[in-house]
Amino acid sequence: MFKGQYTHTIDAKGRLSIPSKLRKSVSVSSDQFVMTKGTAPCIEIYPADEWKTIEEKLLKLNPFKPEEALFIRLITQYATDDTLDSQSRILIPPPLLDYASIEKEKDVLILGALKRIEVWNPVKYDEYLKRFNESYEEIAAKVMS
Repeated sequence: MFKGQYTHTIDAKGRLSIPSKLRKSVSVSSDQFVMTKGTAPCIEIYPADEWKTIEEKLLKLNPFKPEEALFIRLITQYATDDTLDSQSRILIPPPLLDYASIEKEKDVLILGALKRIEVWNPVKYDEYLKRFNESYEEIAAKVMS
């Protein structure tokens, strides 16, 4: 499971180094990832085996129901496979960087989010958090009870 928060920089070519503590949570036999747009304004990165679970769920959706067909299109149109290079980096495509308002050669916030990694523009993440009026304690009481 992925956890923690890290600050890294996207290089001029759009590559992101995956923090070593997060790499330890990936299956030893796999350095393959799938990236797509998040349900919040971020990039979601899944290990290939976890993405297969997402695909299985997508295959159960009815492509003849407009809302389900739209979701299939939205999540898969941005989905991109990549393999870690020799320096443990992945190449993030420009459309995903644009979606998450991430600029090359700028810092990003990397969050471990259990079965996936999220990559955020730090300003956008702060704005996202400010949208919620409840405290951490109130949210925890609601969702964990």
